[in-house]
Amino acid sequence: MLALTFSTAAVFTSCREEKSGVEEAADDVEDAAEDVGDEVEDAVE
Repeated sequence: MLALTFSTAAVFTSCREEKSGVEEAADDVEDAAEDVGDEVEDAVE
């Protein structure tokens, strides 16, 4: 039972690390999209 608990904890911990990288990339894409939107608004004005 202890080995199963440890294995489950290890899997979820490793998934979080990968997820944070994906989340960081998504944030970067979102920031870039906002910057492009701001530039378009400035160009229209």
